Amino acid sequence: MKKVLTTALVLALTSMTASAQLLYKISGNGLEKPSYIIGTHHLANVGFVNQINGVTEALTETDQVYGELIWDTMTNIDSLKAVQNAMTLPAGKTIKDYLTPDEYKRLDAFMVAKMGTGLSNPMVASKMGNLTPMALVTQFQLLLYMTKHMGEFDPSSTFDQYFQAQAKKNGLPCGGLETLQKQINVLYTGKPMSRQVEELMCFIDNENFNSQMMEDLTSAFYAQNLETLKQVMDRKLGGKCDSTPEEEDMLINNRNADWVAKMPGIMTSKPTFFAVGAAHLPGDKGVLQLLRNAGYTIEGVR
Repeated sequence: MKKVLTTALVLALTSMTASAQLLYKISGNGLEKPSYIIGTHHLANVGFVNQINGVTEALTETDQVYGELIWDTMTNIDSLKAVQNAMTLPAGKTIKDYLTPDEYKRLDAFMVAKMGTGLSNPMVASKMGNLTPMALVTQFQLLLYMTKHMGEFDPSSTFDQYFQAQAKKNGLPCGGLETLQKQINVLYTGKPMSRQVEELMCFIDNENFNSQMMEDLTSAFYAQNLETLKQVMDRKLGGKCDSTPEEEDMLINNRNADWVAKMPGIMTSKPTFFAVGAAHLPGDKGVLQLLRNAGYTIEGVR
């Protein structure tokens, strides 16, 4: 379930060490002016930005902001409809049609334990009973996170949105490293229904593991410790609940390579501030190392 957790959350804490860094300067390899890249936590409190050294200066020294997506496009009707369609089962189908009686019973018990009511409640069934397994996982991830972090997450003003909002305020352009359809495929529609069901059951059957992993990822993020973050991401349960190499590639590695292939042209046109999920930065196949491999100098901003 490491893979599922890293889609919706991606981040970590411990003590400040040499690896304690979220913001990096990108220079060299023909760039006239440096660009910057920061690792984000999709559910982090926006106020934490003020505790990251150098963010204001980096935003001032750059002429555009790029995120994984262009956030303004996420709120238009077509985008909202596309996401809703991706999260919804085919017409006339409910989650009960895809689960065995025992799986359905375990799902309902999990919901009752966490929400106080389950799919036997007509109102709950009408709102959640037609969601895909992957959509249910993302809802449960948010539920578990908010249970322990009440008041931290504001969907109207997220950590990721902050940087593009600042750019817009300053009259600077914003861009996205991938399309909404690409992210929809990664998060919701890229796996067969049988695997989605398997991952849903892995999530609810391993609540303690998943909850602790989310806490440790969040802690590592707030400590700005990418090394610890990577270690948490690499934890395994063993067996079918772990991501396959192909799933790891789809969620993290292939996207990293795709982004790094686009970044040189973006940085050459204008010094750029990039903001992407912190889970994409560390490791041999992470964005930071791929940029180094491409000839850029990468330095933590302190």
